[in-house]
Amino acid sequence: MALSFFGRKRPGGERQTGPAEDVGETGRPSPTVLSELDFTGTGADHGLSMAVGGVEVQEVGAGIGAVFEEAAILYANGGVAEAEQVLTATLDDPKAATGEGLWMMLLDLYRLTGQRERFEARVLDYAMRFERSPPPWVDLSPKGGRTSGERMPAVGLSGNLAAQGETQLAQIAAVARRSGTVRIDVGRLRNVADAGCSALLTLLESLLAERVKVSLSSVEPFIEDLARRAVAGQAEGRDTWLLLLELLQFTGDQQRFENLAIDYAVTFEESPPSWKGIAAAVPKCAEPEADAVAGDVPRLCGELCGAANESLKRLASLAAERRELKVDCAQLHRVDFVCAGLLFNILATVKAQGKLVTLFNVNAMVAALLRVMSVDQVAHVTLRH
Repeated sequence: MALSFFGRKRPGGERQTGPAEDVGETGRPSPTVLSELDFTGTGADHGLSMAVGGVEVQEVGAGIGAVFEEAAILYANGGVAEAEQVLTATLDDPKAATGEGLWMMLLDLYRLTGQRERFEARVLDYAMRFERSPPPWVDLSPKGGRTSGERMPAVGLSGNLAAQGETQLAQIAAVARRSGTVRIDVGRLRNVADAGCSALLTLLESLLAERVKVSLSSVEPFIEDLARRAVAGQAEGRDTWLLLLELLQFTGDQQRFENLAIDYAVTFEESPPSWKGIAAAVPKCAEPEADAVAGDVPRLCGELCGAANESLKRLASLAAERRELKVDCAQLHRVDFVCAGLLFNILATVKAQGKLVTLFNVNAMVAALLRVMSVDQVAHVTLRH
């Protein structure tokens, strides 16, 4: 089922808020900031570098269009309850001329968050209003849909943790607590100050205390970087030492941990942390999105968050090799604002090369954000059933 959600602009500039099917092929949305970026480069990293720091939303309308946009952006930012409130307030307003797209967003929001009772309370109204069978209940939530072979949500840390840590770590905490598990890629961290080490250590300890399953990837280079700064006898960077000890627990390197713990005790004249055996409880998993672009039909899965997203980089590389690319998004739960901008840049570059990209089985909440970010102008986007 393919639906066009958003009201399009009339040639005179007035936004139409009725069903999109009533608009002719000439109706086009107003350009966004992303539409004005330069996409002449052809490298896989070009689109990624262009989008970082240049993504923003402009208000492009009022009425129902504004509701679509607001709900989509709230959900992209992790505001599930806020997005639900915006959607239900409009659907429950007898004066609002709501279309099918808005209903599909709410129904998919319930499926994505495992709220079956609320879903079933709405499907009858949907069926009566549109005189068609509603979509079936499917638990698309990370917990409800997880199987033993399904990967955990993956997020990445990058850059200078001292400068950017608060935003990145808050995002990771939200993803981890929502899904009950998370894999954190630390391979792109650079120049991590002692305060950043303290913040990351606090996050790891709090998630483990809450019994959230945490796995780390690309951790060995980060450990070596911290180890070069942890000099025995120099009582500096205490939190750097403590984070290093914590990371060694994640890797299961007990011998190195114990040697460093002795150096810590001598250097800071206090008892070091005890060995907790974290590695035994850490779920084993493949490298981040290792098979997301494998085979004839690549997939995007879980939650795409942050500027350093390996899934999108691999997707860009694969698109450079093919004339036509179809991407299965059935297991894609959420895309944050930054990743939506990166995806737009990648697909715009691919389209400029005369190639066709199709994103299919997209849930309605993600599809709404892709429409806000004009991704539907550079790729074919269709909804899941």
